[in-house]
Amino acid sequence: MEHLWRKLLAVLFVIGLLAGCASGGNEEAESSDDQSEQTTEENETSGDEGSFPLILTDAMDNEVTIEEEPDQIISTIPSNGEILFALGLNEEVVGVSDFANYPEEAAKKEKIGGQDLNVEKILSLEPDVVLAHASGAHTSQEALQQIRDAGIAVYVVQDASSFDTVYETIATIGDITATSEKASDIVSGMQNDLKAVEEKAAAIAEEDKKDVFVEVSPEPEIYTGGQGTFLNEMLAVIQAENVVGDQEGWFKMNNEAIVELQPEVIITTYGYYTEDPQGSVLSRDGWDTVPAVEDEQVYDVHSDLVTRPGPRLVEGVQELAEAVYPDVFSE
Repeated sequence: MEHLWRKLLAVLFVIGLLAGCASGGNEEAESSDDQSEQTTEENETSGDEGSFPLILTDAMDNEVTIEEEPDQIISTIPSNGEILFALGLNEEVVGVSDFANYPEEAAKKEKIGGQDLNVEKILSLEPDVVLAHASGAHTSQEALQQIRDAGIAVYVVQDASSFDTVYETIATIGDITATSEKASDIVSGMQNDLKAVEEKAAAIAEEDKKDVFVEVSPEPEIYTGGQGTFLNEMLAVIQAENVVGDQEGWFKMNNEAIVELQPEVIITTYGYYTEDPQGSVLSRDGWDTVPAVEDEQVYDVHSDLVTRPGPRLVEGVQELAEAVYPDVFSE
């Protein structure tokens, strides 16, 4: 049963990636760096840091007023929840996504739905603020409006696709929850940890850079990420070449196209719900000429660390680095 539940989570994750490619609902476009910079500038003009009422413009260009420091907060997506817990707001968080699985405290919170929000449950928890997310805002417009109509502030967080926009998201949530100083500490820590990885990666010579292919879902629906995704930026940080880095966003690929790319390393991200992901890749028909298969350079990393825009993102970079360049990064 647990196996089936984990597989369902993965399927929903891929659905989320596909939603980013739909017209009018492009996650990456809705949260581009240009837009996030504009939103940040607008937010900075709304008042002194930490003061309430706080007037913000969210990722859907809605003006949101936070009347006072919130005592009860709901997160509709796991990444927002991770940020809230990292900010020390365990007591203030009264509801989280059905898919929230980190930290342990998340499992003890009331669940408010997954792809479809349980508006009745959300209203019953009487939150001061609901932190929604641009990746699901288009499909949840009606539900979010019902929450607004009940007099509850709804802030739609940008769908960050780079480290800089993650830092901005953490800072904004810090402003909303009156934890700006803690948010600044988290961002500084992430930046320092990322710099340490970059400094190690700088020692990798140009001729030693490896061509990498990352699978975010297994056969028969193999998805990967190009420009405008965390995976692409992470690979660049560790001096690895993304073999699909000339393409945009998340997309599906067939076996023949992947074989033609001849990656030297293959990374899978679905080992938490699929048995022996490395073995399944190594045994694929027609893949015996792929360098990563010939040399058995197939590794699994945890999906949450490399696709969830939150405080643990640099852990994902480190895990990728150790898989691709074990001699450089493994202690």
